[in-house]
Parts: sequence; structure tokens; C-alpha cells
Amino acid sequence: MAEAGTSTSHVKSAMRTLDIIEYVVARGGPAVAQEIAGALAIPVSSLSYLLATLVERGYLARAGRNYLPGPGLQRLQARSEPTLEDRVAPLVRALRVQLNETASFFVRDGWQLQTLVTESSEHALRYAIAVGARAPLHGLAAGKAILAAMPDEEVERYLRESRRESFTEATLVSAADLRREIARTRERGYGRTGSEYSVGIEGLACAAMAGGEVIGAFAVAVPSVRFDPGMEQRVAGLLMRTAGLFEG
Repeated sequence: MAEAGTSTSHVKSAMRTLDIIEYVVARGGPAVAQEIAGALAIPVSSLSYLLATLVERGYLARAGRNYLPGPGLQRLQARSEPTLEDRVAPLVRALRVQLNETASFFVRDGWQLQTLVTESSEHALRYAIAVGARAPLHGLAAGKAILAAMPDEEVERYLRESRRESFTEATLVSAADLRREIARTRERGYGRTGSEYSVGIEGLACAAMAGGEVIGAFAVAVPSVRFDPGMEQRVAGLLMRTAGLFEG
């Protein structure tokens, strides 16, 4: 029994170590220990030891209270630029860890969304979507966030050209309804759906920008039974912060 417990502990430590490296690299800027602990749900006592070890081995560098990617990472890096999937995966994982709800990153494919990265909640009741799956822009919060980040002329072209199916009684399909929803999304800073694609699932999403262009959207899906105004505020705050980390 002791050996099994020790093995499990070692695996958890290894996973946490990799999560820390991936998060700091994806962060793209300095991160303090408190931020890392909160993002990855690692106890401060364990985090301090892991950070010290990573700094000692050169995988992280410390400047005052801040942690940055260290020179030791060059020994592990392939001689190519990280893909978009590489960049967003640690941020999606951090969202899932903090919320224990399904978190994903979507990219636009014409007038549809495609799932690039997803991490499923550990709850028995959860929303799940496969990597590579496609869904309509108008049905998901990620689609609304992307639409809201697009120029008005592109939105109008979408409204003219797209065929919008009703998936539930709550699905918004008319051009007038979607224009109003896009305006609301721009005002609050995140996309929102409620049982519009899947009954009983609430979705929130925030567009990810780079160089003034919309690259995709981070999204979180929560079963309605676990969703309330407090949860919406927390999810929205984390999504906007995550999108800011990607852009920054």
C-alpha cells in the first residue's frame, strides 16, 4: 500500500512540474507564485519546493518575486516555432483546473467553429466535445465571442451568407437577434449562451486576439444545475484574464 501511495504522489508531482513549466511558458511574461498556485490549484507549500527545483535546474528563472522561462528550456526545445495548439493548451488546462468545468479553445473555420484544444471537467455531469469537432458560430458562446470581435462588415457578410439552424427553442437564428446579441457581447466583453446548442448547458467565451486579429476563443461550458450569477462572474473573469495572457 505504501508503494502505491508513493507512486501516486510522484506522478502528481511530475504532472504539477510539467503544468508549471507549460503555464509559465504560455504566460508570455513574468508570473508570481500566487498567480501560478491559483491558476493550477497547487498548494503553496508544494509549489515553493517545485519552483525552487525548477529554478535550480534552469527551467525557470527568478527575478524578485517573478518567475520566467529559464535558459534550461532551450535544451528541450525543437528548432521550430510553437504552434497555436502549443500556446493555448496550458491556458485551457489552467481554466479547467481552476473551475473543474470543461474548458476549450476554438478556431474559426469559415462560418463554423473547430475545437482545437479541450479539457473535460472531472464531474460526472459535464459537457464534452471532441478535438476537431465542428459547430456553428451562432450556437456556441465561442462563436458569439468571435463574431463580436470581427469587423461590422464581416459580421454582415456572415449574416447574409450563413445558414443558421435552430438546435433548441433558445437558439438565436434571426439577423436582428444576433445583431443585438453581438452588441451585448461587445459591451460585457464575453460571449454567452444558455441551452442554445445543448439543453442544460451554459457557455461563456472570450475572443483571443493577436496583432489586432481574432485568432479564436477560449470557452467554458457549465451544466445549468451548477450555474448561477456568482459562477458566471467567476468564469467570465477568468476567461477575460486568460485571453489577456494570450494576447500579452
